Amino acid sequence: MSRVGKSPVALPDKVEAKVSGTKVSVKGPKGQIEKTFGAGVTIALEGKNLVVKPNSEERKTRALWGTARAIIKNMVKGVSDGFIRELEFNGVGYKAVVAGNIVTLNLGYSHPINFTLPAGVTAKVNKNVIELHGCDRELLGFVASKIRSFREPEPYKGKGVKYMEETIIRKAGKTGAKK
Repeated sequence: MSRVGKSPVALPDKVEAKVSGTKVSVKGPKGQIEKTFGAGVTIALEGKNLVVKPNSEERKTRALWGTARAIIKNMVKGVSDGFIRELEFNGVGYKAVVAGNIVTLNLGYSHPINFTLPAGVTAKVNKNVIELHGCDRELLGFVASKIRSFREPEPYKGKGVKYMEETIIRKAGKTGAKK
């Protein structure tokens, strides 16, 4: 039995959900998200709760049961509260500018990187921190990892783009070997 899958997902007052087969649509003040789940689970709307049940007792189906419930919970939280992902960039001359849905990054290359944000994701820059806001957690994580991939943090000086909660394990340079 899935401990995660057993509990229903409660819908807040401002959130509406529609279920048609394995397709779930959630609408709230921050936006609207639609996802289609596999045939291994059955999703039902019971009052103000979304309930996920497995179709069989196979191991794979039980794994999908908990995963589907967690994704639905993230959908409901996203359209009611939204998600924030913060990236920090460190380095001499590194900077970021947001103009509409384009983030321009200067990360030590000979050219600036222009990254177009997908629909549903917005960005703000405060000094050396990029704040990404959105209602779809999966899309937000994808955009954050894409921006991080332009200049991943290096272990010697710590230069690069990193997640705010990430810690970089620093290495001693050439002088660390001489003793």
